[in-house]
Amino acid sequence: MTPTDLTHHLDRTVTIGARPDTVFSFFTRDDRWASWWGSGSSIDARPGGRVLIRHPNGVEVSGEVLDLRPPERIVFTYGYAKNPTLGPGESRVTIQLVPVPAGTRLTLRHEFAEAADRDHHLQGWRYQLSLFANVVADVAQTKAEAAVDLWFAIFGEPDAAAREARLSAIAAPAVRFRDRFSLVDGIADLVPHIGAMLHFMPGLTIARAGGIRHCQGTVLSGWKVTTAAGEPRGAGTNVFVFDADGRIEQVTGIWD
Repeated sequence: MTPTDLTHHLDRTVTIGARPDTVFSFFTRDDRWASWWGSGSSIDARPGGRVLIRHPNGVEVSGEVLDLRPPERIVFTYGYAKNPTLGPGESRVTIQLVPVPAGTRLTLRHEFAEAADRDHHLQGWRYQLSLFANVVADVAQTKAEAAVDLWFAIFGEPDAAAREARLSAIAAPAVRFRDRFSLVDGIADLVPHIGAMLHFMPGLTIARAGGIRHCQGTVLSGWKVTTAAGEPRGAGTNVFVFDADGRIEQVTGIWD
């Protein structure tokens, strides 16, 4: 069913910290579609394919795909199994994706026949796209924990060439590092900075303490510093900011 007379609409634009191919996969794979709508949700990602949304509270929405242009655009109809003014397929959702330096700019337009139905969905889309940004970031940043561990390990690497190679594997070239003893921009400056730390504070090891906490590209990780004999010398928390390609672009270390 193609809806007509949709004279009311809401618009929302957000930036997602992932590349368009990754973002678009959440419109084409059942498991990823369900991850931001609810268990049992599914999508047949082709024009004419069925769209099914099962919210965690049991509310069911259905429609069909009208247009699909990976990784740029999807259009589908949308309506409720039990709603007198917005039945199955009686509104239209258009989502456009555009690559930007921070990842992907997502623009959504939801068109309705009734203003009351539009107003009812304003907060719903604020919430749903916030949830969407988080589940996409969880996929885009699946290697965040390994990158954090390698970051700390690099601070014990004695060889400058090896430090540079290992940093280049996990960090952006212009990575910024700030802590009580550091004000450094770029891998080229960070490599000798770590070398100086190893020279003036020999025998110390820094390592992650506990699990990481992650939200949309920002990671919190505790750490501890010990001597070669295992004696504690310091502790704190690092705030890591990852870019849309999963590379570390900024680190701020806060000492306890």
